[in-house]
Amino acid sequence: MNYELSHRMAALQPSLIREILKSTSDPSVISFAAGNPAPNAFPVQEVTEIAAEILRQEPISALQYSVTEGYPPLREACKRMLRERYGISTEGNELIIISGAQQGADLAAKVLVNEGDTVLCEDPSFIGCLNTFRSYRCNLVGIEMESDGLNLEQLERAMREQPNVKLLYLIPNFQNPTGITTSLEKRQAILELANRYNVVILEDNPYGDLRFSGSPVPSIKSMDTTGAVIYNGSFSKILAPGLRVGFLLAPTELVGKLTVGKQCADVHTNILAQMICHRWLTSCDLDAHLQRISSIYKGKCQLMLDGIEKEFASSVTHTVPDGGLFLWCTLPEGADMLDFCRKAVEKKVAVVPGSAFLADETAPCRSFRMNYSTPTDENIVKGVALLGELTKQLF
Repeated sequence: MNYELSHRMAALQPSLIREILKSTSDPSVISFAAGNPAPNAFPVQEVTEIAAEILRQEPISALQYSVTEGYPPLREACKRMLRERYGISTEGNELIIISGAQQGADLAAKVLVNEGDTVLCEDPSFIGCLNTFRSYRCNLVGIEMESDGLNLEQLERAMREQPNVKLLYLIPNFQNPTGITTSLEKRQAILELANRYNVVILEDNPYGDLRFSGSPVPSIKSMDTTGAVIYNGSFSKILAPGLRVGFLLAPTELVGKLTVGKQCADVHTNILAQMICHRWLTSCDLDAHLQRISSIYKGKCQLMLDGIEKEFASSVTHTVPDGGLFLWCTLPEGADMLDFCRKAVEKKVAVVPGSAFLADETAPCRSFRMNYSTPTDENIVKGVALLGELTKQLF
């Protein structure tokens, strides 16, 4: 059989992260390349008890087809959480449950973006969503990240000059891959530009509850009075990514089409997983849980930062995140980042090349991403020391 691939998929390549993760199947390789929650962050006992309780009390509801918009009690609990914890008004908006935040990006693109339209994103940004946008054959344009968020001058120029700018994708809190948090001033300016140029913002917030230092910054959605923002939330980092449960809060007039788009993809998100999320969210001490897991990540992040300061060549710079799972290292001028990453694997340490996160993967890049949530503390110390040796040999 001679297969002719669709134009949408022919140009897409496997995630470079996934390819690097293949090397981590070797148990001797220390992986800083993943992005999984720490194993001790999962509320295993609570989920076990909740799942058993649901299957005893409501087995047919948990195993039957359900509505595309999502399990109604979970939808209401998420709306209440958004209003009470995050100051996000649900007036003029509606919420649907999605199969992880990744589906939120897919639905936003499916509903708003035609082939050839422009999608703007932080540069670097999360590769999973970048590939989603690429699959719709859009004009994907990256906007340089500064220490406090997007370069506003570049952003306005792109909104003004790029063809048919439809969507701006942002991760304002502890961004993947850099760990950067967008400042309040820039959030306000970004929203003003979006309104001025009629561009919808997709605000992705999978890490916002994982703050371990500094003060919370209001979401862009909490400042939205015109329906310019779609808010993408997830239970993956605070409960369990394997459940594949997230939610979209979007202007009411968009939700009907988002729902139809979801029907075309998977009919509805796993109902048992939604029921587990609902009971967990409404019965657990969420503040105590978030404080516990944030404390885990604070310790792991500080351990990695201390190691970098001690072991790395001084010419290698890095971000200092206030939360989340990642930090971003940049090699000195003239360095060959891909060669560094290959040599790191030879030393049995895996990091992710920064070029994987660029809108234009062929653009020059001297940075790489490191994850501190997945490895053990022992492996953080050992792996950073090995990378440090390499930086001193090369730089």
